[in-house]
Amino acid sequence: MSLLEVNDVHTYYGNIHALKGISFTVDEGEIVTLIGANGAGKTTTLRTVSGLMKPRNGTVFYADENIHDYEAHKMVSKGIAMVPEGRGVFGKMSVKENLELGAYYRNDAAGIRQDMEYMFSLFPRLGERHSQVAGTMSGGEQQMLVMARAMMSRPKLLLLDEPSMGLAPVLVDSVFDTVKRVSQEGMTILLVEQNAHMALQIADRGYVLQSGEIVLSDSAKNLQNDPIVQKTYLGVD
Repeated sequence: MSLLEVNDVHTYYGNIHALKGISFTVDEGEIVTLIGANGAGKTTTLRTVSGLMKPRNGTVFYADENIHDYEAHKMVSKGIAMVPEGRGVFGKMSVKENLELGAYYRNDAAGIRQDMEYMFSLFPRLGERHSQVAGTMSGGEQQMLVMARAMMSRPKLLLLDEPSMGLAPVLVDSVFDTVKRVSQEGMTILLVEQNAHMALQIADRGYVLQSGEIVLSDSAKNLQNDPIVQKTYLGVD
């Protein structure tokens, strides 16, 4: 069953036609990845789904409800959380305070405490540094924090925008291991990632965007073996 269904969506930046009628689905429990060059429309797609941008035409259905006119803050209460590109921690607040803000729509104190402990099990470094001011943490630690903060809202759909950007290889592996783990525990994930090789390794399906249009879609395994994808995005000659 499709949790997310995007139908013929056109999104603009002023007069710039960024998304040109894209359509795709994300089924419950899947990891679906969007790959493409810089400027292809990947981040715009996530911003449109999350309510940060409004499509000029087309529809976005989430759990069989048309949500394309909803404001971004309402998306969180509906069960959609986004981890934006560039991290964006609340730099003057502690790790624990950042996580508490992720749960600001919730009023179940016991559940929030339980989920915070779960985040510390997923990201042990955050547990070790729960009282540290977030702005003083490394880039990798901040990436862990924004992912954990998003999951504190208990989303059904997690939108991840370039989670590996700027990270050391060992941290990239850790981030993708965590994405795979939360997926196996039932979370649905829409992933935008510059590292197409890693994204296709953990995804169930993928879509290739080019100049605001979807030009190819298939299982992640088939995309890994596609000659055009290999040459253009995976660095295989």
